[in-house]
Amino acid sequence: MGSAPDRKTLRIGVDVGGTNTDGVILDPWRASEPDKGIIAWHKTPTTPNPSAGINDAIMTMFASAGVDPDQVASVTIGTTHFVNAVVERDAARLSKVAVLRLCGPFSQHAPPCIDWPAEMRTLILGHYALLKGGLEVDGHLISDINEEQIRKECAIIREKGIKSVVVNGIFSPIDTVERQEERAAELVRAEIPGCDVVCSKEVANLGFLERENAAILNASILAFARKTIRSFQEPVRRLGLRCPVFITQNDGTILSGDMAARLPIRTFSSGPTNSMRGAAFLVRDEIDEAVMVVDIGGTTTDVGLLLANGFPRQQAAYSDLAGVRMNFSCPDIKSIGLGGGSKVRNGEILTVGPDSVGYKITQDALVFGGSTLTATDCTVLLDSNLDIGNRELAKGALNHEDLAKFKAVVKHKLEKIIDTMKTSPEDLPVLLVGGGAVIAPDELKGASRVLKPKWSGVANAIGAAIARVSAVIDTVESTESQTTKQLLDKICNSAVEKAVAAGASKSTVKVVEMDTIPLPYIANKSRFTVRAAGDFDYSRTDLMGAPADEPELQDDSDMGKFEKSPSEANQAPAADAKPTEDVDIDSYKPKVRNRVWYISETDLAWITSGCYILGTGGGGSPYSTMIRIREMLRRGDVIRVVSPADLPDDAAVGCGGGAGSPTVGIEKLPGDEMVQAQEELFKVCGRRATHMIAIEIGGHNGLQSMLLGARSNLDLPAVDGDWMGRAYPTKWQTTPVVFGERATIFAPVAMADGNGNVIVMPTAASDFQVERICRAALSEMGSHVGTADAPVTGEECKRWVVENTISQSWRIGRAVARARRSNQVDNVAETIIAECGGAEAGKVFWKGKIVGVERTLRMGHVYGECIIEGADIIDDDSNSNSNRDSPSTSAFHGLLKIPFKNENIAAIKISRTTVDGKTSEEDGEVLGLVPDLITVIDAQNGEAIGTPEYRYGLLVIVLGIAASDRWTSKRGIEIGGPKSFGMDHLTYKPLGKFVKPTSVIDEFDVSE
Repeated sequence: MGSAPDRKTLRIGVDVGGTNTDGVILDPWRASEPDKGIIAWHKTPTTPNPSAGINDAIMTMFASAGVDPDQVASVTIGTTHFVNAVVERDAARLSKVAVLRLCGPFSQHAPPCIDWPAEMRTLILGHYALLKGGLEVDGHLISDINEEQIRKECAIIREKGIKSVVVNGIFSPIDTVERQEERAAELVRAEIPGCDVVCSKEVANLGFLERENAAILNASILAFARKTIRSFQEPVRRLGLRCPVFITQNDGTILSGDMAARLPIRTFSSGPTNSMRGAAFLVRDEIDEAVMVVDIGGTTTDVGLLLANGFPRQQAAYSDLAGVRMNFSCPDIKSIGLGGGSKVRNGEILTVGPDSVGYKITQDALVFGGSTLTATDCTVLLDSNLDIGNRELAKGALNHEDLAKFKAVVKHKLEKIIDTMKTSPEDLPVLLVGGGAVIAPDELKGASRVLKPKWSGVANAIGAAIARVSAVIDTVESTESQTTKQLLDKICNSAVEKAVAAGASKSTVKVVEMDTIPLPYIANKSRFTVRAAGDFDYSRTDLMGAPADEPELQDDSDMGKFEKSPSEANQAPAADAKPTEDVDIDSYKPKVRNRVWYISETDLAWITSGCYILGTGGGGSPYSTMIRIREMLRRGDVIRVVSPADLPDDAAVGCGGGAGSPTVGIEKLPGDEMVQAQEELFKVCGRRATHMIAIEIGGHNGLQSMLLGARSNLDLPAVDGDWMGRAYPTKWQTTPVVFGERATIFAPVAMADGNGNVIVMPTAASDFQVERICRAALSEMGSHVGTADAPVTGEECKRWVVENTISQSWRIGRAVARARRSNQVDNVAETIIAECGGAEAGKVFWKGKIVGVERTLRMGHVYGECIIEGADIIDDDSNSNSNRDSPSTSAFHGLLKIPFKNENIAAIKISRTTVDGKTSEEDGEVLGLVPDLITVIDAQNGEAIGTPEYRYGLLVIVLGIAASDRWTSKRGIEIGGPKSFGMDHLTYKPLGKFVKPTSVIDEFDVSE
């Protein structure tokens, strides 16, 4: 810890919640004493103007402990005010925002807020423009910014009266040379004096739409944030405290008042983080390792993992707030419906929650004279030493056997959520906090020990008081002239310097997190993420001020204008909004007329879900393509699908899709490159396609035949089929190549990068050469392109196609939707298999938890292994009622290994033994092997999990689906079997018998 100036040793932490404001005064120099250095604490109701509640808390603590204000080194405040403004969709606190994209020809089909709830989009988005600008992944320009363009848009924004502007550029987080966002922001400020400008790179990292979403929300609450933060600082000034005031952000570190006023979004979800760090502080002398913090309230239990570095584990990729998808750093917190007020029902199966009496527990619970049996009542009956309410009022509610069942249900639920959140198979300490912690047992499976510390009721305020200073660098660098280690050392040094600039004491700053990920299909490029943190340097005087250019609050009326009134709340107009389809799944029938299937939004949603499941871990997420097609449908576009059986023999069936790095794909969103590639290819071929087919049904390319064939694009019917029946990593792993009726199938071929560059290869020696040459060109074309393959005849298509795979995707997606709608996700695997031909055509290989993931990059492809430990994945009360220990009730024991090369290759049972500290691994039974489909789905929602998304702790189900008979010939196995992935030691054995998918067109056609 850095040295503090004389006498300034105390830290004040305040948590301003929606209901209560908690405060604590803490002396960190006395943290080793029995009282943990806690001088005073207080809880008071939160006031409309937070200033009054903060003032009351601090004044009360000063009076109770006799604290000299000159001893206070800092005041740190955690708040839910900003996130609540968004969640509540409060028009009084959210401003209109204009968005200026620096994107050149890209992202035009995914305008700002495209995937937002309609009412949120209407409430916040006031104007947007797509302008010149943006970078490639290697730092080269897509195009430079156009100052005249920006000035023209500023005039429109000024005319509309919008005062908050977001600037978002492609690959701006790695733009350290061109500084396009910064230059554009300077122009905006000059053209619109007094406006707020948010550069997206300051808010979040790589992920274009998600970063933009976060920046828009941030811009929308800026005015409210400045006033709120000033209201936090006013009581500190009034009380004569001469110290900095900080705001906590969601990674457990602090922001200066000025920084928080510019980036209030960083405070989102800071409450759970403060609770976790505060709880860990209370047991710091007992624990020096990762700890699971279980916060049990009245209605829910929130669980998070505090890592050994003292910071919470962050979510893997994306977070969702009020229906808005974002990618800024957010703690990985999982919640279940279990709390002190959870309702207990004693029927055939005793259940606890998920519904709760909530804040009415002192009125409704039996021990308080109410009529509802709650978890608190049961706990009081079980523990005679517990002094809560009147035990006599609850007597007889449950007999001893039922109380034992209650105890087992609570134990099972907690053990299950803890097991889900663990980062290693070993037991670890569990820390119970919150007012409902009394319902938890003193021993839990998976916990090395269970601790219930004193003062846990104000753990959030303690966490605020001890928050540190941090900085994060997330960048893409070339490894061509420097080693990965050299680059990592340089980036670590930069992260330390950035933390010091943010206010950290240099002597205390350490790198607490670092990660390196090679980028597939991009030569010599890796993504580096480094986080550094340290204690605040109290000798700094430059970070003590209030938000710049803000006058002092004169009275509560300044905050009053932000208070939600019934006439203002949630009254945003939604004239242009179209409600999300909420169909009756069992009665829904797709529109098929005269053997032509007209795709609806419901069809699209189900097909998208099925495509990713058929991707066997690869193919890339179809989410962005789905959003684009959905918007096309909402504008009245028409997408048609026809059966391959109906193709005329002389039809010209074209093919196209996207190719490239997933990292580039999430940042440089497509323009018109796929259509452009088709048009250029038609010039070479001498004729246009009459139909369009997907090269692979798996992943995002599974939607491309429908996208290309849409009336607003090529206006061609898509064929219900593809060339793989799944996803494969290379173009030569396709059924036309398996049949081998022509020397080269995929030439001519065209590639377009969307920025004016097109390559056409009229001829090629082989399909293998087509793949090799296209991959080489890919890296010089921005590492993401649209491709077009020469049309084949209808007669050829009918021989080569894997039939009815759009129908198969639709049926799989429908099964997932039905399982979720009926709360039967635990049976979703079996339902999917039923849609793929039943027990003879598919199997549930495994159910369990991912306990290990390894990845490496070779020849542009990501190779790796995923290890899954057999475990119970069902989250209900039935296991506990049967007096069986969880999670050992699972039918799947041991370990399963899934090797992958972009896509999953095999499912192999393995055994591990440890001798003299060395662990050896031995392969056992091969449960499944390519070309059969091996797909991993999320046990919590039934959706596919791609290989880039594999991470420790995910509960998953592994499915096997029989490959199409197009792949089970000798040549098919050579091209798509284990030898093609370098696994010569394995021999393919079919997992079952292929059943041709049932055509949606055949089933639902209405002839007119």
